[in-house]
Amino acid sequence: MKDNEKNSFTVINDEGKEITCDVLFTFDSDETKKSYIVYTDNTKDKDGNIQVYASIFKPDTDNDGTPMELLPIETDKEWRVIESILSSLQDEIKNSNNEE
Repeated sequence: MKDNEKNSFTVINDEGKEITCDVLFTFDSDETKKSYIVYTDNTKDKDGNIQVYASIFKPDTDNDGTPMELLPIETDKEWRVIESILSSLQDEIKNSNNEE
């Protein structure tokens, strides 16, 4: 994976095609001791909703140019942490829209 800009990155899919993804947010979990990235490739599902993905990521903490590595989320515990954060963000967005 290449880090093109701070808020986007490019991955190569299984067919060898480059896909640009936008980073929605990243966070570190005290509970799992891992870093997570939530992102989208801006494609839509059958209902017209933008597809959102989440992965474990290992940032280039040494700043040696090593590309960021994405790893699959493998446990139900990790998915619960991510779903909880997404739910909280959705609630915040709904509340801020209702205040306008």
